[in-house]
Amino acid sequence: MGQLINTKDLLDKRFGKRGTASREKFREDAFSYYFGEIIKNRRKELKMSQSDLANLIGKKRPYISRIENGEDIRLSNFALVVNALNLSIQLTAK
Repeated sequence: MGQLINTKDLLDKRFGKRGTASREKFREDAFSYYFGEIIKNRRKELKMSQSDLANLIGKKRPYISRIENGEDIRLSNFALVVNALNLSIQLTAK
């Protein structure tokens, strides 16, 4: 029987210990991917094309594609997209 590995150990092994540059990069990429998936799923739910969404926020279709593929997005543009898709953002203090 194989040895069990917990997620913390797996992440440490693949992406470095918490606080390292490689682990931070992984965390940022994971959040970008997650937000991109939310946006893509909501857009499809509303039966909108990428072009429809882009026109709604005054951007071009390739920009929407980049967001949905998990590329970095500025907070101001993220707010435009979220609003256009009738989603909400909740910020909380730690």
